[in-house]
Amino acid sequence: MKVYTGGGDKGKTSLFSGERVAKYSLRIDSYGDLDELNSVIGAIHSHLPKNTESIKNELLHIQARLFQAGAWLATTPESSAIDFLEELEESVVKDLENKIDELTAELTPLKEFILPGGTPGASWAHIGRTVCRRCERKVTQLVEEEKGSKIDSALQVILVYLNRLSDYLFVVARFANKAEGRPDQVWRQP
Repeated sequence: MKVYTGGGDKGKTSLFSGERVAKYSLRIDSYGDLDELNSVIGAIHSHLPKNTESIKNELLHIQARLFQAGAWLATTPESSAIDFLEELEESVVKDLENKIDELTAELTPLKEFILPGGTPGASWAHIGRTVCRRCERKVTQLVEEEKGSKIDSALQVILVYLNRLSDYLFVVARFANKAEGRPDQVWRQP
């Protein structure tokens, strides 16, 4: 199987559900941002220190969930492909909240704004957080367009998951700095 097909040379691409749409459509934009987020999470994973194995394992689970979410974003409500998709359970949001709480309990309470950066792992986690927020904004638009459709409830869970994921990535950034003995860079008025 070739990597290139030439099928998108005229500005159209196929959705998971088979329909051909413009590459600039909101649906493509949404799952494109999700794909970028998944790639950044791979970079976070590769830049975290050895003493963060539980976070690395969680990041692999997150990547799998994002792949699952991407299939929903790439499927129209009218498609029979919906019957083959597995929805994200609402419990994945609670699981992420628990992970946030566990990591936060090991960090110094935050009383000031911090600047993104620090170790390579922390820096990538901050980039992931901002990409996640962008992705969330796009998915919010898609949720609005699909309100009341067959995929509305699946998209709602994805939206909440993305909201928690950005919080998780913020905490991972702080934890990555702590794991390598680097304090958060506190924002100071210039």
